[in-house]
Amino acid sequence: MSWLLTLVFVGGVVAIGRIYYSIRKMREQRVKDWDEVQIDRLRKMGSDPFKAHDVDFFMAMPSEAAGLDVKARLEADGFRVDLKPAPDNPSTQPFSLHASKALRLSVPGMRELSAQFRDIAKASGGTYDGWSAAAVPRTDSTH
Repeated sequence: MSWLLTLVFVGGVVAIGRIYYSIRKMREQRVKDWDEVQIDRLRKMGSDPFKAHDVDFFMAMPSEAAGLDVKARLEADGFRVDLKPAPDNPSTQPFSLHASKALRLSVPGMRELSAQFRDIAKASGGTYDGWSAAAVPRTDSTH
């Protein structure tokens, strides 16, 4: 009977060890989010991280009134905003909102903006569809 107890104890220690190392390995594997992937893509294209980029943000809105409310809020924060009917989503999100602003790109800054846009869209019954930006080439300052 004592050998059975010993076997169960050793099995439990091995299981706890495997769980511990699995959790530790998962923590080490960092999953990149959309904001980080986009910024990495731009940097690999030779974009200058110290220059402002024209960043385009996209939302789908449930109504024109909701879109106009979000438009006013974003314009007050310095964004250029346009709101258009979205014929591809006439029943669920019939309006498309596009906001743009020149911004320096950093992963923490873009994560914060994405979180704010998700909250704004959700509060209005809409959805945040992400952002995009074109690369801003580096210039040689040795001239």
